[in-house]
Amino acid sequence: MDLGIAGKWALVCGASKGLGYGCAKALVREGVSVVINARDAQALGDAARRLGADRGASGAKVIAVAADITTREGRDAVLAAPGGPGRDFDILVTNAGGPPTGDFRDWDRDAWIRAVDANMLTPIELIKATVDGMALRGFGRIVNITSSAVKAPIDILGLSNGARSGLTGFVAGVSRSPIAARGVTINNLLPGKFDTDRLASTVAATASKSGRSVEDVRRAHQAQIPAGRYGTAEEFGAICAFLCSVHAGYMTGQNVLADGGAYPGTF
Repeated sequence: MDLGIAGKWALVCGASKGLGYGCAKALVREGVSVVINARDAQALGDAARRLGADRGASGAKVIAVAADITTREGRDAVLAAPGGPGRDFDILVTNAGGPPTGDFRDWDRDAWIRAVDANMLTPIELIKATVDGMALRGFGRIVNITSSAVKAPIDILGLSNGARSGLTGFVAGVSRSPIAARGVTINNLLPGKFDTDRLASTVAATASKSGRSVEDVRRAHQAQIPAGRYGTAEEFGAICAFLCSVHAGYMTGQNVLADGGAYPGTF
């Protein structure tokens, strides 16, 4: 299927590896030029080289900007990337690492502010910076990578539950504002368990705490997923690319759950 987005520009955050990289890879393969962002300059540079090899003959550009996107300075650096489109992005994929796990009794105000800043306010600031230009041009796709915990909260992920749910509520309103009639969609993509470095570190921590082997923990996790396995960054990226396509213009304000069927509810 031709997604109809070749030649457009995308900003993909947290794109040095994992789900963000999977999204950037899928977009580049569709001929989309990307500005990719992450904090680790070396990892981001490696990602940019791999993406460059994936673009084939499409002519898509890959620009890497190493910066902390949760800061004003970081956002300014991304929006002023040499060779990039400035604020005139057609596609925005927001993504930030989740806050730490723990007991809510141990989180002070600063911990909450950091979580809200990274997982709610930063996406909102990026949306503010790009959405009006999208509306003027008559096309825009915004995808926020959140978490399956928004739909099925996990007690030890209280910081993430709270901050990401705040973003979800914001998107529910703004996605249905007049921008919807101007060709701009805003959706949230909710990952379950995907085989990424972050999951590997979580599995390792669980194994260490429980005294079980890493393989035992992985098998137990996957046994709880109807699909019987973890997801891959490539298939997550494919879902993201579809949401960014011309074919998804009638989907907005949605929370798209990708979890192999793990969520047991009807709605």
